Amino acid sequence: MARGDRVTVRGGGVFGLACAFEMARRGAQVRVIERVRIGAGSSGGTVGALAPHVPETWNPKKQFQLESLLGAEAFWAAVEAAGGQGAGYARLGRIQPLVDAAAVERARARAAGAAEHWRTAALWRVLPAETFAPFVPLSPTGLVVHDTLSARAAPRAACAALAAALTALGGEIVIGAAEDEGAVLHATGAPGLADLGMAFGKTLGGGVKGQSALLRHDAGAVPQIYADAVHIVPHADGTVAIGSTSERDFDAPDSTDAQLEALIEKARAICPALAGAEVVDRWAGVRPRARSRAPMLGAWPGRPGQFIANGGFKIGFGMAPKVAQVMADLILEGRDAIPAGFRVEDNL
Repeated sequence: MARGDRVTVRGGGVFGLACAFEMARRGAQVRVIERVRIGAGSSGGTVGALAPHVPETWNPKKQFQLESLLGAEAFWAAVEAAGGQGAGYARLGRIQPLVDAAAVERARARAAGAAEHWRTAALWRVLPAETFAPFVPLSPTGLVVHDTLSARAAPRAACAALAAALTALGGEIVIGAAEDEGAVLHATGAPGLADLGMAFGKTLGGGVKGQSALLRHDAGAVPQIYADAVHIVPHADGTVAIGSTSERDFDAPDSTDAQLEALIEKARAICPALAGAEVVDRWAGVRPRARSRAPMLGAWPGRPGQFIANGGFKIGFGMAPKVAQVMADLILEGRDAIPAGFRVEDNL
């Protein structure tokens, strides 16, 4: 495609908006079509944990995620500069309690993997929990893993910032129905996975419900916590996000229930600083999980000029900067840098 050609992006979540922004700043004329509202799906949640996988058993998915996390600061700074709205991004790291001697040994062994793969870009180290007081998890060993690669973004603010940046660059956002123009990128989340399954006559993934909450607690600029499968993420607006459940079977996709209340109490037990913190928001939504468990990226087989970016699942905000880069490369320049395991064909 030549500079200035038109691209339609279907879907106003983080994948669609990030790709639209990246293409707009490369000179494309971009229209985003969103059926409901910006961030209507899983991108409108509350958690915003941008965290890496453990630095061992290295694979293309982990390398892609690493490159995205390392490029996130520049990406979100460009978004904020273009549109004038904050995304709530900050790379403040993460701590994880170590429950026994075996966990401490594994954590220390993984430091070698971090040194090999992360090199000097980030640290993985074992430290006394008290180093991070008062916003710390209970740790039976008194030790935590601290990584300096993890970051946070405020999901709703980040989507709004992307929308503002796209508009400032001359892009268009349509809420409702509209016609496609030019190349078309389908970034339509869980409903889109269902549509793809119908188009290909097989299941390519599905939706997994998540529930999360915001508590009023100003922890300051401190690392997020991950313990016992719970994310505890302090945000700059004086809230702390708690999330999330992972539900394959559910009746009501957008309502919260006792599972969230149990999660909140679990988070309070993990991090005593949250005892008594008021719950100010509860959220539920369905996240798109591709069959391969990696993002599904690339050209739509058999449909020239049509492309897919889906399957962000729990790592969509962390992957978005790199997803935007490779999809803009493919759609605007015909350059395919999508790694093995991420391609649409890997799910067929």
